[in-house]
Amino acid sequence: MLKQSLFYFSFTLGIVTTATAQFNPTGTDYKLVWQDEFDQEGKVNSEKWSFEEGFKRNNEVQWYQKENAEVKDGRLVITGKREQVKNSNFDPESTDWRRNREFAEYTSSSINTRGKYEFQYGIMEVRAKIDTALGMWPAIWTLGITKPWPANGEIDVMEYYRVKGEATILANAAWADEGQYNAKWDDAKIPFTDFLQKDPEWPSKFHLWRMEWTEDTIKLFLDDELLNEVDLARTVNPDGFNPFHQPHYILLNLAIGGNNGGDPTYSAFPREYAVDYVRVYQK
Repeated sequence: MLKQSLFYFSFTLGIVTTATAQFNPTGTDYKLVWQDEFDQEGKVNSEKWSFEEGFKRNNEVQWYQKENAEVKDGRLVITGKREQVKNSNFDPESTDWRRNREFAEYTSSSINTRGKYEFQYGIMEVRAKIDTALGMWPAIWTLGITKPWPANGEIDVMEYYRVKGEATILANAAWADEGQYNAKWDDAKIPFTDFLQKDPEWPSKFHLWRMEWTEDTIKLFLDDELLNEVDLARTVNPDGFNPFHQPHYILLNLAIGGNNGGDPTYSAFPREYAVDYVRVYQK
């Protein structure tokens, strides 16, 4: 694994110069502007990342907590565990699923850069090894900094979950439709068997997810294969606001179960979602 600065030669007016620079995915137009290489062992860097806590969305069964994310061997490791945790927000009279569950039976982590790093347009690359066991729902995604979901805009650089029971890799964008919490989606759903047919060892390897975001389009790649291209002329909310013409922040999480993850009951635990690096380039 090569994560350090690369040695390169640049030729200027016939004179050879040497320097160190990060790998640049598209040539000299783009420069590395933000990164986390996860090279410092121990806790996740709190200057770059914040944590979600508790039950959050999609009827997922995990309780998010800091303890399940750590940096080791040069990688962020988010661990899904089967363990019972008391719901500190428990209210037996509540109709909200986040409050009427007395216990969580699973734990995991979700980290994000909200308020610490946001960007508008550019290239984001994330090298990761996802967990593909039944019940796992790993994701690399972004959310816009203003307006409630889905009017803020969501970009799913990577999601993995069950679609009608079939393991699937997804690359999506969502924005507001008429009515509260109704979303329009531009989504690509690729059966996971397509990747396994090309490489039966796919789940045991790291892969590169890339988003190329301009004022006009969002292109989502996996290992340099274009999975989805979103035309931003179409992604306009009913009030005329385009949520992909505003800064977004980054989220990395491992959800379990819920609306899409599948039943984790018969999967062996712990599970691991590993991220080698996150890099953002801009012109």
